[in-house]
Amino acid sequence: MKRDGGHDEPATGEAGRHIPVLLDEVVAALAPRPGGRYLDGTFGGGGYARAILDAAPDATLLGLDRDPTAIAGGADLVSAMAGRLTLSQARFGELTEEAQRFGMTPLDGVVLDIGVSSMQIDEAGRGFSFRFDGPLDMRMGADGPSAADIVNEAEEGLIANILYHYGEERRSRAVARAIIEARRKGPIETTKQLADLVAGIVRTEPGGANPATRTFQALRIAVNDELGELVRALHAAETVLQPGGRLVVVTFHSLEDRIVKQFLTARSGRAPAGSRHAPVVAAAEPTFSLVSRGPVAPSEAEMRANPRSRSAKLRAAERTDRPSRPADAALVALSEVPDPQPRRRPSA
Repeated sequence: MKRDGGHDEPATGEAGRHIPVLLDEVVAALAPRPGGRYLDGTFGGGGYARAILDAAPDATLLGLDRDPTAIAGGADLVSAMAGRLTLSQARFGELTEEAQRFGMTPLDGVVLDIGVSSMQIDEAGRGFSFRFDGPLDMRMGADGPSAADIVNEAEEGLIANILYHYGEERRSRAVARAIIEARRKGPIETTKQLADLVAGIVRTEPGGANPATRTFQALRIAVNDELGELVRALHAAETVLQPGGRLVVVTFHSLEDRIVKQFLTARSGRAPAGSRHAPVVAAAEPTFSLVSRGPVAPSEAEMRANPRSRSAKLRAAERTDRPSRPADAALVALSEVPDPQPRRRPSA
C-alpha cells in the first residue's frame, strides 16, 4: 500500500504493503490522456505513477516525495519508463515551483495521496509506529524538529493543543501534563516510552484502537506540517492545472477530508448557506467543477484485502477556465494549531 492515514495495524505481508489505495478509482477520476502532463505529489512506492503512465501512452509524469528513500526506491521505475517519469525530492506543497522547474506546466492532472506511507510506518527506525520500539522521530524527510523535540521542548499548552487539534484526543490536557511530568525525570526518546505513558492516561474499549493512536497521529501531523502542506498543495494545483485538468485527492482521516471538501465546495461555486443572522453570499466564479458529488470510498473487497484502506476517501474535481483565486484564509487557519491561551488566575 502507498499511504496510511494514521492507523497503526499489523502489516498484511510484503504484497499488501505496496498496493495503492483506490488505484482503479484514482485512475478513473484522473482520466489520463495520451501525451498529457501529470504530477503525483506523493510518489511513495510508485503505484499511482505506474498506473497513470500505463493508462496514457506518451504521457509524462513528475513524481514528488519528501522522503529520500522513496525517491531512491523509484530509480528502477524511472528507468523502465524511458524518459516519461521524473522524480524530485520535494514537498507536495511546492508542486507549483517543481512543475515549473521541470517544464511540466500547465498540468493535465494532479494526484495527492495524503498521509504517511505504510513503508514508513513499518520501519521502526523512522519512529512513526507504536508497534515497534524505535527513536521518537516521525519526520518524513530528514529536516526540521522531530517528535522527540516537540515532546521534550514544547510547553504544556502547545502540546495539549497539538494533541487536540491534530489528533482529536479528548484527554489532550491530561496527556500533556503527563508528558511534562515524565520529562522532568529524563527525556522521552523512544516510541515505547511515549506509547506506555499515553496508555496510562487514555483508556479504550476492548478491541478498540491503541490508546496512543491519536497522540501519534497528532505529533506526526505537527512534525511534518501535513495539513499546511495540503492547503498549499490545493491552492497550487488550482494555479498549475489547465482547463479540463483534474485534481484527485485521497485522504485518510476527517481533518484532511474536511479541508479538501471545503476547498472544493468553495472553488466549485457553491455559496455557503445563509441564515437570518448572515445573508447568503454570492458565490465566486467556479475554478473547479466536481467530478463526483460526494467522496468515493473503497469497496468491501478492497477493505478486506487491505484493512488500512478502510478510512480512505477520494474527492476529485476538474479545472475550469476561470482565473485562480487567492489562498483561502479560513482553510489556512483550519490547518494551524491555535496558540495556547494563558491560564486564568483565580480571582481573589
